[in-house]
Amino acid sequence: MSDISLLMAGVLATGPISALNLPEQPVITPDNLVQQSTQENLSQVVSPAEITPPEFVQLDITTSSAIKHKYENILKKSREKIQFINSPNLPELKNTQTVTEVAQNQENTEEFSLSPQPPGSDNQMSQVTSVSQLKDVQPSDWAFDALQSLVEHYGCIAGYHDGNYLGNRTISRYEFAAGLNACLEKINEAMPAAGYAYANNKINTVNSEDLILLQRLQSEFKAELQQLQQRVEAVENRTTELQANQFSTTTRLFGQAVFSVQGTNSPDVDLFPRDGVPERQGKTNLTFTSSTQLTLATSFTGRDLLLTGLSAGNLGSNAALLSTNMGRLGFESNTDNNLVVSDLSYRFVVSDNLGIVVGTAGVNPINTFRGISPLEGSSDGAISLFGQRNPILSIGNGTGGIGFDWQISDRISLQGVYSAEIASFPSNINQGGLFGGRFTTGAQLSLAPTDNIDIGVHYLYSHSPNGLLGTGIGDSQLISPFADTTAFDTQAIGATVAWRINPNLQLGSWGGFTSSKPFNLPGSVETTNWMVFAAFPNLLRPGNLGGVLVGQPPKITSSTLPDGFNFPKFSDGGTAGGRSDTSIHVELFYRAQLSDNIALTPGLFVIFNPDHNAANDTLVVGALRATFRF
Repeated sequence: MSDISLLMAGVLATGPISALNLPEQPVITPDNLVQQSTQENLSQVVSPAEITPPEFVQLDITTSSAIKHKYENILKKSREKIQFINSPNLPELKNTQTVTEVAQNQENTEEFSLSPQPPGSDNQMSQVTSVSQLKDVQPSDWAFDALQSLVEHYGCIAGYHDGNYLGNRTISRYEFAAGLNACLEKINEAMPAAGYAYANNKINTVNSEDLILLQRLQSEFKAELQQLQQRVEAVENRTTELQANQFSTTTRLFGQAVFSVQGTNSPDVDLFPRDGVPERQGKTNLTFTSSTQLTLATSFTGRDLLLTGLSAGNLGSNAALLSTNMGRLGFESNTDNNLVVSDLSYRFVVSDNLGIVVGTAGVNPINTFRGISPLEGSSDGAISLFGQRNPILSIGNGTGGIGFDWQISDRISLQGVYSAEIASFPSNINQGGLFGGRFTTGAQLSLAPTDNIDIGVHYLYSHSPNGLLGTGIGDSQLISPFADTTAFDTQAIGATVAWRINPNLQLGSWGGFTSSKPFNLPGSVETTNWMVFAAFPNLLRPGNLGGVLVGQPPKITSSTLPDGFNFPKFSDGGTAGGRSDTSIHVELFYRAQLSDNIALTPGLFVIFNPDHNAANDTLVVGALRATFRF
């Protein structure tokens, strides 16, 4: 890889933005922990943080309502990065097409057309509106034979193959004048340079008969030659005007629209694991939703890239209705159909093997680290959120920051990033800002030991002001919802591997481990997650993709906080210990590439023991996703 391609891995291949209207946090009092367990009172007992990913939880900002409103507005603009990739007709940014190539493609493919001007326009091209208005030159005319003779003698029209001039077909007077003008220029250039001789494999003297013939042709086609010159000047003027007034000669627009139908079953849910008795039934509707994304990619030097992403959509999470976030879809994009900025980042190279990215939106581990899994991609990969990538890469909900990509050798590269969740929020140092609130820093070592194996080794350090990891899937909450909120520092390690057995079969796996320590409390909380997958490129037809995934969403395996603070047994006194049961995620999907711009993806995934609780009914989620690129 070279130049800016070092930074393009994953740029347009991550999850759609989740700018949300945050729900109000219910008031929880210790007195009703056990008594209020009936279905009508459950919503007042259980914090949304238990069942909902961090994106949906109202943070405890102890400031005025005006500041809370400002925080919510900023948070809406600060969610996960948009994604779309792997379309055969788009630059393969995730798999690193260079900015130089993007700029060259732009310059090589741009064309402009001139619209007819109204009568009286100053544009001289309006003088000729139809070939049918012109008198054609027949092959039998003296002028046709005369010009053909000049072409054969002096080779003055090189644009026609075999040196012949149009064979025997009829041509318009303006087409004829263009050929005559070319001959005039060639002969005029040749005469002073060669003493009235022109070389084209042989030396031919410009004799007096040819000069007389040229004068006669000039006189006969004087009007057409004049208008031809005027039309050339008009084209040059309009070209200059277009170049002076266009937005950028190196900006390209990429667009995507996703339409989807999705639904789930209605499983019985055990909200209080202490007794193993379901108290609620998950209820969701079959929904039809859409999201749209526009991305402007601008290069100023050919070795840089400014990404400006805009997104709008209406697919929200089903976590609150299902009492678990394990049924979330990878292409969620809930902005209430309002247009939001999903990416504003600038990428440039400082050397042939080192690139930098900086921005207020779209800078996080997902978009900076090179993607390893072939099933990643919210619009054309796995349909579930868990199936996108190793969840530890989502820790911190980062949006704005700085990152780098260093190509150490042909088979080794290193990516690093520092990212804050709400970098633009100045009012409360504990909730936002570049170094306050939730932030993440980390690195990925990307290895290619052979041509068919890709490995990514991940390490991340994250600070959370409220005990939420920010992964948005599985156990993303670290502390009991009935305990006082405290800050946590988390260290996460993991790895992802993909093996291309042949062009039509790839196998892979990932695993992740986190260890979180709270401020002002003893103990720690540990989680694990894993996934194995198989990808089937070109299944049944070139361009299609099939996928099978089996894994365990993030699970708290150990929690040694003081009694009353541990999340796994929050409804039974909050005593120490990890989850006693394990959720298993099984997913199947098939992307049918109907054309270069249209793909249709049906998919289904099943969660056994949702929320790591065997008392919960199996959760089934189905979706049909249609992706349009333009």
